[in-house]
Amino acid sequence: MQPQITFVVHRGQIIEITVEDLAFGGQGIARLRSEEGEFVLFIENTFPGQFVRAKVEKKRKRHGECKLLEVLTRSPQEIQLPYQEISGAPYLFVPTELQQEYKKKTTLEVYRRIGNIKYVEDLFDTFIASPDQFFYRNKMEYSFSCIEHVPETGEEIDDAFALGFKRRGTWWKVENLNKASGLFDEQWETLLIELRALLKSSGLPAWHPPKKEGFFRHIVVRKSFDQDQLLIHFVTSSVGLKKFDTAKVVAFLQEKLGKRLAGVWHTINDNVADRAKIENGSSKLLVGNAVVIEKMLGLSFEISMESFFQTNPKSAERLYTKAIDYVCETAKEGGVIMDLFCGTGTIGQLIAQRINVGEIVGVDIVEEAIEDAKRNAKQNGMKNLHFFAADVGKFLTLHPEYQGRIDTIVLDPPRAGIAPKTLLKVMALGAERIVYISCNPATQARDADSMAKEGYTMKQLSLVDQFPHTSHIEAIAVFEKQPVID
Repeated sequence: MQPQITFVVHRGQIIEITVEDLAFGGQGIARLRSEEGEFVLFIENTFPGQFVRAKVEKKRKRHGECKLLEVLTRSPQEIQLPYQEISGAPYLFVPTELQQEYKKKTTLEVYRRIGNIKYVEDLFDTFIASPDQFFYRNKMEYSFSCIEHVPETGEEIDDAFALGFKRRGTWWKVENLNKASGLFDEQWETLLIELRALLKSSGLPAWHPPKKEGFFRHIVVRKSFDQDQLLIHFVTSSVGLKKFDTAKVVAFLQEKLGKRLAGVWHTINDNVADRAKIENGSSKLLVGNAVVIEKMLGLSFEISMESFFQTNPKSAERLYTKAIDYVCETAKEGGVIMDLFCGTGTIGQLIAQRINVGEIVGVDIVEEAIEDAKRNAKQNGMKNLHFFAADVGKFLTLHPEYQGRIDTIVLDPPRAGIAPKTLLKVMALGAERIVYISCNPATQARDADSMAKEGYTMKQLSLVDQFPHTSHIEAIAVFEKQPVID
């Protein structure tokens, strides 16, 4: 019997401690030690060597889960960069090679532990790095708040006019972005200081999250790397609308950005939910184009403010290329390929560009995404692609005609993975190969264990670093149906 550990650790406690190791998902590992043993603390978004202040959120017998409050001392392995640290990029100052080393190590361990794949290194194919480590994002959302947090002093200022990103661990405080974050367009983020001053001069207040009142709420910006243009979206309330001089704002952006300005949208949103998404509001195109055009592996895609599109398109090209390589290894000419959770149909169109298949069937529950898929496929001159707006599980139940006809299935589910009943329906189609793209390897590892029990064995695994300076990693796994031995 293990001795009882007597550490006095309680929920809500603030602890200052050194991080010693790193687990999957950016969970830094720290340890409290005594003669009785060790008590482990998992601290999100931290890195080995950092001395941090953290708050205990959950307490278990032998470990606790903590929220990072502040990095008090940097790790000796971190480096200086001319960018502003933001909560969405906790590993900005960690050398990218070191980030990738930890991502590979901790992710493969997840497949061993959750997926019961003991020799996962033998299946490992390649680690695909993002071609750009900085300024790689094609979309960024900025928040307004009249409650400002000043990182340099720790001071909180009420009745302020802050424009930038939410303070780590809060939903009401915003840190002004005073220099480029290193993730999004550098010219735009440098310009944001002047834009903030212009908007403040209107006399209209920034949003007050606790009171759910104010005028300026969000700015969302989409970028086309192919066109080198920005589509800018202002989200405000209607209170004080007559004082908002949109013509003056548009003129400022035109002067500063010139031909780089694709268009400007304005949405009035009085919904109390603190989200930039259009809800119960009205939108108006103030100037320019309603969309930007992005190219991926030779195909063109229209991207609106509300469209889903890969956030790091250059890295997504590498991800899709690898996934399609896996598909084409065994796909038969004239066969049927099913693309489940297809989004805007990017993968299906890229497969059709590479191999002459009889039919590609794309399914996704988001109707707007399917409409985008149909429109983009038509514009790209793609044939034999059929897209359906439906829940994947229900679609498979309603279309038994595909059973036994599918050569390869492509899966690209949301972070939560696939519902167990839906996964069983997918495997019941009897495809020889399933190429499973995951933005959450932990759920893919869980599903890998379930698939092995139904005769689908993992054959290859690649990791893709779509989001440098974060804990996120994506995975592409190949599963093949094993023959039934009588």
